[in-house]
Amino acid sequence: MDGTLAAVFLVASLTDMVLTDCKAGACLAPSEATSRLSFQAAEVQFGDKKVGNEVYIGYDLGTAYGPFQPTFGASVSDLGDYWVGVGAKWTSQDIIAGPLFVEASLMPGYFSLGDGPDIGGSLQFRSALGVGYEFANGATLLAAYDHRSNADTQELNPGLETVSIRYAIPF
Repeated sequence: MDGTLAAVFLVASLTDMVLTDCKAGACLAPSEATSRLSFQAAEVQFGDKKVGNEVYIGYDLGTAYGPFQPTFGASVSDLGDYWVGVGAKWTSQDIIAGPLFVEASLMPGYFSLGDGPDIGGSLQFRSALGVGYEFANGATLLAAYDHRSNADTQELNPGLETVSIRYAIPF
């Protein structure tokens, strides 16, 4: 996998910013967003093979800047690998009417190798794309695919993927 998910995040969020936020004259103006604490379970894939499982916990801030909502996350795999990062997420709030939504994110972070595959260094960018459902109480359930790589900042860059399900509760 290459930088396709990162490109999806950038194209979707910047297009949303130009069409929605910039028309109001405030491309990156702060606005209220729903802060959420999320819990995720994932299957870790390296190449075409399942190599383990991962748990993830995340927190989305209660303020967005244009279409970008700051988010923090940390994960650990059953192989002893862990990742901690901070970045931004974009959600299709104004594009799809109803409880369904699309979400994309990009988060640079620190990766520590345990017994999992060597993915080429401690700087790893995690980009994700998912489809979710928002319940009446503001909680969300999301199925997502993400890719982690060092964006060719190291000689070795095979990447790592996860397929996950995430439940998030609002604050």
